[in-house]
Amino acid sequence: MPVLHTFIVIIYCVIMPIMERPELLAPAGNMEKLKTAIHFGADAVYLSGKMYGLRAAAGNFSYGEMKEGVEYAHKRGVKVYATVNIFFHNNDIEGLPEYLDYLGSIGIDAVIISDPGVVALAQEIIPDMEIHISTQANTTNWRGADFWKKNGAARVNLARELSLEEIRELKTKTAIEIETFVHGAVCMAYSGRCHLSSHMTGRNANYGDCTHSCRWEYTIKEAKRPSEEFDVEEDQRGTYFFNSKDLCMIEHIPALISAGIDSLKIEGRAKGVNYVAGTVRSYRLALDSYFENPEKYGFNQAWLDELQKLSHRNYDTGSFFGKEGGALTDSSYIRSYDFVGVAKKRIDENRILIEARNKLEVGDVLEILGKSNQIKSFKLDKIIGPEGEDLSVAQPGQLFFIETGINIEPLDILRKQKEQTIHGDKKNV
Repeated sequence: MPVLHTFIVIIYCVIMPIMERPELLAPAGNMEKLKTAIHFGADAVYLSGKMYGLRAAAGNFSYGEMKEGVEYAHKRGVKVYATVNIFFHNNDIEGLPEYLDYLGSIGIDAVIISDPGVVALAQEIIPDMEIHISTQANTTNWRGADFWKKNGAARVNLARELSLEEIRELKTKTAIEIETFVHGAVCMAYSGRCHLSSHMTGRNANYGDCTHSCRWEYTIKEAKRPSEEFDVEEDQRGTYFFNSKDLCMIEHIPALISAGIDSLKIEGRAKGVNYVAGTVRSYRLALDSYFENPEKYGFNQAWLDELQKLSHRNYDTGSFFGKEGGALTDSSYIRSYDFVGVAKKRIDENRILIEARNKLEVGDVLEILGKSNQIKSFKLDKIIGPEGEDLSVAQPGQLFFIETGINIEPLDILRKQKEQTIHGDKKNV
């Protein structure tokens, strides 16, 4: 065995026993997504109230819903973090002390903040609460992370522009917990500090009201030739030079762990239930497989295949391997499967209540996304209405029963492959 290889193996064996299992942190845009994230294996979820969070389109939580969500999560051993990370102006401070006090009263495990003044206020109002520094604070070096540690923060969500080598060095030079995004949409602006939406629509991304205007279709015009459009297109629909590919690090779990990252965060509070289920499931299976036997760990292509079935842009590893800013210029979303239903309640051994989310028809071949390694499928031979009547179709929002010997748990997801029309004939995508 070569000397260098022997040395690497020795270091690996010394380091491996002390490596801790990182937290899997999932988005919870509303109560259903919170429950779905927990069902599929999240260790913690992050959410927002109706104010002060950076995803106004997510639905978010009323005071009562937030309390209910915390109780639901804690009963299942899952932590809940609340985002308080808009870019605060003077008039935003009014009402904030009362809000922070409420978060403390319901047992939120940590608040996610980007503004140093709000950090100081949180320390006054809820001194026993953990403070996590948001990625919006743009922490890019170990001294910045150490500053937050010395000023009372327990964790920092690093800027998305850091490589694994930078994260590894940072982790060795400060004792603060490290959180990084490992999956989901990436903003074309630096760590999400974008003004496009505000400039073009009046909806401020830094207040949580982003219109995702970087995803729109654009052309380039030269100032002295306004009638001419310069073609920089990637596909037949136009140019997407502002667009980022979606981040996906599912193939690099060992590298994330060896860098010392404490929390692996999935982006997507505004995404659907199907997205939350699929992403949490794949990363949960990968993490559990790794820690079951690190020395014999092997990547399972099925985990990535499942992520490919979700609505997404082409995947990329962002800046983790040294490309600052990640890969831009991607086209529109890839959607190969439709989310058609969610399991609500098991009635007996064979019958389960389903809520339709898209149109289903008798004869559809459905896949069941559950917590297990296996993706099961079956042909929908019968749709049973609420009164026991036979139906040929179930429409979005409709409750109905199915009968199958397959084990389906409440909160499992039903989906079917999309069809496309080619020369008048339908075929699966």
